[in-house]
Amino acid sequence: MMRLAVLSDIHGNGVALDAVLQDLQRDRIEQVVCLGDTIQGGPQPVEVLARLRELGCPVVMGNTDAWLLTGEDSGQEVVTEERQRMLDAVREWTLAQLSEDDLQFMRSFQPTVEMTLEGDRKLLCFHGSPASFDDVILPDITRQALGAYPADALTGGHTHVQFLRRIDAGPRFFFNPGSVGFVYSHHQEEDDFRADPWAEYAVLSVDGGRLALEFRRVPFDAARLVEVYYASGRPYAEQAAAQYGG
Repeated sequence: MMRLAVLSDIHGNGVALDAVLQDLQRDRIEQVVCLGDTIQGGPQPVEVLARLRELGCPVVMGNTDAWLLTGEDSGQEVVTEERQRMLDAVREWTLAQLSEDDLQFMRSFQPTVEMTLEGDRKLLCFHGSPASFDDVILPDITRQALGAYPADALTGGHTHVQFLRRIDAGPRFFFNPGSVGFVYSHHQEEDDFRADPWAEYAVLSVDGGRLALEFRRVPFDAARLVEVYYASGRPYAEQAAAQYGG
């Protein structure tokens, strides 16, 4: 039997990532893969990269990873001037925390990662889609977006929404493991935005002809995360902490 943990969208939330890693210690997990968006936005970029290096797991390049490294905006998301100033300030702060080794590690992230499962099955891992980390794959467009890719299973993040969809008439399927570090309801008003105090990820199990997919939600200490935000020196920490009631 093989068990693979799929993590995505940590966004610099080391408190949430540590909760996930503690959860994984209770299970026999052979491999871990991360689908990108590792550190940008959160208060613990150095800690998150250190955890990923310790895991020794493959990491996909996410859109915010690429933006952090290059400063080049793809233009896929329209933001106000005020929002852009906030994003730029947090990016500059994040870069100031990182060592050259951290940056080199991030530059090693790949656009896609193919994992070999038991029985020579293949899992294709990416951030948005295999074609672009900016692509948005939602439940109703899974077949159109992924039908041309021959892997037995496919997984991507980016949308912070856990879901599973069959791709075509065969046995192939796509799943999104959700977000480790920034879970939220997409159905809420911006002026009263709240993030959720849990981390999401998925575990894919393969045992001969049997496949099993488990979506997990692991609570973390939101009060501790609020403390980390205020102690970090991250710009606009107050606004970020307020999303968790701080």
